[in-house]
Amino acid sequence: MSLYPTLEDMEVSNMAQTQLAAESAMQQQAIAVAGGGQSMDIVSAGGLYPSLDTWMGMDQKTMQQYIKPEMAGTVAPVTGPSNQGMAAADIQKGVRQVIACKDPKSHRVGMAVENINKGIFVSYVESGGVAAKAGLRFGDQILQINGEHVAGWSISKTIDFLKKADPQSIKFAVRDRPFERTVTCVKDSSGHVGFQFKKGKINAIVKDSSAARNGMLTDHYICEIDGQNVVGLSDEKLLKIIKEKDRTITITVMPEFVYDHMIKHLGHSLRKNMDRTNPADM
Repeated sequence: MSLYPTLEDMEVSNMAQTQLAAESAMQQQAIAVAGGGQSMDIVSAGGLYPSLDTWMGMDQKTMQQYIKPEMAGTVAPVTGPSNQGMAAADIQKGVRQVIACKDPKSHRVGMAVENINKGIFVSYVESGGVAAKAGLRFGDQILQINGEHVAGWSISKTIDFLKKADPQSIKFAVRDRPFERTVTCVKDSSGHVGFQFKKGKINAIVKDSSAARNGMLTDHYICEIDGQNVVGLSDEKLLKIIKEKDRTITITVMPEFVYDHMIKHLGHSLRKNMDRTNPADM
């Protein structure tokens, strides 16, 4: 779990903690002076750190909501509402169990797989299919099917095993998308996040932007935006989704060589029918 989703949060936290420390020191000094019978005008600690007044366009009043003295020194992240606490990253890198079945009509699970480096990965999840409803996602690595280790299996062997599996219950052991990574970006005053893309692939990063500061890389494909699968969407649709998002956006990306391998057998029709469930609607 990441305490601060972005570098921006970390910087605000550091400045807020410095401000709190300064205010505490000033208060102690005031108490000491008062105890000696002297009078003294106390200068606001905020004056010592003027950057807090203008950092990221936030005024002093707005900044106060991120400073939580009652939370034992923690500072709420600026990339989300302060009452939501510390948000975990989307990709947990853990292993989970997924129980699915076959569609009664098509007798299929509604997914496709690819073999990468002796591992079996989910390369396609059908929109509305049983795999999507069970929670399988593009990029997930399948470790076991019904207790059988699949390391080293071919695509055909995996498909044959699924065909013979009990249609009522198929148990998967899945590792969450090991080839993917998330980068949380904060839009600037003009609404830009700091990177450019063509056909879904990031090809340029703006210097000193939020994307650059938080580790975005070129030659990576955009796979998800705030948890929603966007594989195969046009650049126009990707841009529209980004523009409609709030100030903070979490982008899930995959290296070009892995992405190309994952979708090399997926035709246009399959990409069009990919599951695009929005986590906010679940």
